[in-house]
Amino acid sequence: MVLRGSLLALAAVIGLTAFDATPVVAKEETKSVSVFSRTWAITQVSDGPIVYRATRDNNNLNPFGPPPRLRTLQAIAAIQQATGCKPIVSSMYQNISGQFFSQVSCN
Repeated sequence: MVLRGSLLALAAVIGLTAFDATPVVAKEETKSVSVFSRTWAITQVSDGPIVYRATRDNNNLNPFGPPPRLRTLQAIAAIQQATGCKPIVSSMYQNISGQFFSQVSCN
């Protein structure tokens, strides 16, 4: 019975703290670009070396969308279009969520 009362008290405290939570705002500025009729969100995630993250909008998994294209080529074009710099392809990698990360060269 004591355990049940302490669990109720803990649930009440957690419930009250949830109302005081403020939404988290992204610190980084995100640019939205369109490549091959697909929307990409490009965000700078690191200053030194400069690294950008490219995330493709899945369009709610619409089966009637534009024809498929290789995502790597789309990510390269999206980063170049959003930043005006060339992505360094040898530094590019993709995480398990499908986001691409790449350093850029602005020469």
